[in-house]
Amino acid sequence: MTWPEARDLLPVDADRATLVGRAWLPAAPGADAAAAGPAVVALRGDDLLDVSTAFPTMRALTEAADPAAVLAEALAAGAGRHIGSLAEVVANTPPETRDVARPWLLSPIDLHVVKAAGVTFPVSMLERVIEERARGDQDAAAVIRREILDTIGGSLDDLKPGSDEAAALKALLLERGWWSQYLEVGIGPDAEVFTKAPVLATVGTSVDVGVHPASQWNNPEPEVVLVVSSDGRIVGASLGNDVNLRDVEGRSALLLGKAKDNNASASVGPFIRLFDDGYALDDLRQAVVSLTIDGVDGYRLDGTSELARISRDPADLVSQVVGEHHRYPDGFVLYLGTMFAPVDDRDLPGRGFTHHDGDLVRIAEPRLGALVNRVRSTADAEPWTFGIDALYRSLAARGLLR
Repeated sequence: MTWPEARDLLPVDADRATLVGRAWLPAAPGADAAAAGPAVVALRGDDLLDVSTAFPTMRALTEAADPAAVLAEALAAGAGRHIGSLAEVVANTPPETRDVARPWLLSPIDLHVVKAAGVTFPVSMLERVIEERARGDQDAAAVIRREILDTIGGSLDDLKPGSDEAAALKALLLERGWWSQYLEVGIGPDAEVFTKAPVLATVGTSVDVGVHPASQWNNPEPEVVLVVSSDGRIVGASLGNDVNLRDVEGRSALLLGKAKDNNASASVGPFIRLFDDGYALDDLRQAVVSLTIDGVDGYRLDGTSELARISRDPADLVSQVVGEHHRYPDGFVLYLGTMFAPVDDRDLPGRGFTHHDGDLVRIAEPRLGALVNRVRSTADAEPWTFGIDALYRSLAARGLLR
């Protein structure tokens, strides 16, 4: 297996994009070991610049009134310190070849709460219904899928959640005995939004994502990830993999935490693209996310997900997360959901798709870059050990708290 090179991770218009992320910086020789830790970095040309003297955390940057503008001002004032070329830092990121005396890439977010929206695309909504009715049984899924599609009698692509048409469909499904809690959040007025992972628990690109070994039916969920300030402004975007255990969630929706929140089960990256004069929310609405899975067994899967086919607008989803009834003082990121649920058989007929150990998952979008991860057991992926207390001890040791 070959990890991608730096140029393969970047947007096609990287020279015009405002790209920020985080990198782990080792302590300087002779310095307190606590001084090692994450730094906010900006990409300029081929170089990564440490801007943590101006923005000690990514939260500090994304809380600015205009993050792209204040970053440009800080760089113009000399805030950036070169830590290496992007190629060098990316090459040093995979854990099996990492030199811990040199910088490597991290997830681009830190203090943001990690939220995710579910069943926001018709295809993924139907797959959730199938999971629920099959109770995690892969053999039953294909039969149930055919029955549900026959009952609906057409596409749900143009159905607006909460509309009169959606209410009429709900009545039909109740009559046929096919109503589900997943259809409720898929076509009802209220979106499903859940907490995907703890603060600081996400992983970045060129590292492993974790699948719990108890799961026998699981898949990646390629998604656009919004970066939102504490006052509800969408200030940028990234890519994410909302790794899902289909058999666990299918047994009961109350097992959502077990299905979604595991070691290394949420990846974000490679960078945050901040909104600026050349890229804004309307551009993001046109995003087309691709998914490629390459297995060590020679298996390959390709698919795409058009954000324009989402049933709830990104701004509407954000408004359902934050407001006078719920605050996020450090901001949050929001996975927008996926329309791509792999259903093609991989191993046995009728069993659908599930991951194998060592799968290489590439989630890409032309203007957001590519997020690449390898699938491992949650026990074999790098453990999450650097929490909020460690972050602030590191910031203090570097003199960045003020």
